[in-house]
Amino acid sequence: MTKRLSIFPLTGAVLFPGMQLPLHIFEPRYRALVSDALIRDRQIGMIQPQRPVEGAPLYRVGCVGRIGEVQALDDGRYNLILEGVARFRMVRELAVTTAFRQIEADIYAENSDETLSHAQRGGFEREARAFAHNQGYSVDWESVRRLDDRTLINGVSQIAPFDPASKQALLEAETLAERCELLVQLMQFYGRRNGDADIVTLQ
Repeated sequence: MTKRLSIFPLTGAVLFPGMQLPLHIFEPRYRALVSDALIRDRQIGMIQPQRPVEGAPLYRVGCVGRIGEVQALDDGRYNLILEGVARFRMVRELAVTTAFRQIEADIYAENSDETLSHAQRGGFEREARAFAHNQGYSVDWESVRRLDDRTLINGVSQIAPFDPASKQALLEAETLAERCELLVQLMQFYGRRNGDADIVTLQ
């Protein structure tokens, strides 16, 4: 399905299907974007620019977010929660007169029934435990075990402390199994220790 999307290009803010992303909207052009979305379909396209500069080219893949909870502040700012609906691939950027950018995009048909094999799930959880330990994170592993595969992999992909290009690669992974495999590789890479020093190498 091809759709016209108003977009919020933001480096490092990657939304995955089924996940939530809190946003504080304060710039006038993005306040206009939210106001416009609220009177139409409540949908915004989250996508990363290739460089963190004004008007930079965009990556090809982003995620449609539906505005769920929203708080309109007296000075025109918004606090809101975006709920990930589906990924999209940008076809082209449109010439528009609005303050915010718009694109034409093909919407992915997401497979919400994808699952991992027992070996994939087990290998991921082992690597996640090692990564969390090296990073000094406290994790409720009993709650993690109760998560379905899609929620677990997309959730970790969204919150993991990786660089924007790595997060983009996770978003672009075609299948849940491919995203899981890439996550394991990234956790191994980012969790390496720097020589004899007790420091986690993050880049």
